[in-house]
Amino acid sequence: MTNQHGTIVAVIPARGGSKGVPAKNVRLVGGVPLIERAVASARLSRLIDTVVVSTDDAAIASVASAAGAVIVDRPASLAGDTSSSEAALLHALDSLETDPQVLVFIQATSPFIDSDDLDAAIARVRDGEADVVFSARLTHAFLWRDDEDGATGVNHDASYRLRRQETEPQYQETGAFYVMNVAGFRQARFRFFGLVGIALVPDLTAIEIDSEEDLEIARAIAPLVSTTTQEESWSPSALTL
Repeated sequence: MTNQHGTIVAVIPARGGSKGVPAKNVRLVGGVPLIERAVASARLSRLIDTVVVSTDDAAIASVASAAGAVIVDRPASLAGDTSSSEAALLHALDSLETDPQVLVFIQATSPFIDSDDLDAAIARVRDGEADVVFSARLTHAFLWRDDEDGATGVNHDASYRLRRQETEPQYQETGAFYVMNVAGFRQARFRFFGLVGIALVPDLTAIEIDSEEDLEIARAIAPLVSTTTQEESWSPSALTL
């Protein structure tokens, strides 16, 4: 059923040519391919009307289609190492029969996306509270830059060490999802524009898989993760349209 506020579409770009983690999008976490986990998270959302996977890879397309996603064939010109996610998103939007109001950009490299987090972020963009909302984790890390003159503090004064509770909160993108007003995204052609908001997610679910080591960590913590995505998402009845 189409959302009364306008169509809300999730797009998951998933190309097949990963170099750091070969065949990354179909690798297993908790016994389930990453692309299937992403599709399941989106389909369990109460607000997302359509889930689209944009891919150039037959294996990814097969798994995503079986999980309930609409497949958009991603041309080779948008699937190279230097191709941007934004280009794939715009191509997917242009492939749809209607122009949605809200775009939910989901990355399959984040295996623990909670559909409740998606819905909360979507509602903020849908209702005009923000133009963009992205997932992030809170961090109090002291960052340094190392150059020829030695290491210098980036987000702190190295000559004085504040206690954790005295530091200003900062936020690190998790890469899991970005919710955008479609009209604004089409104009900006980039994921950040207008009024940007943060969707704070737990540290435990904030992992992003960019290496084999990340994949092993995700597999190790998968049994510890309890989210609305993980509770029922692999049950066929839970994913019935």
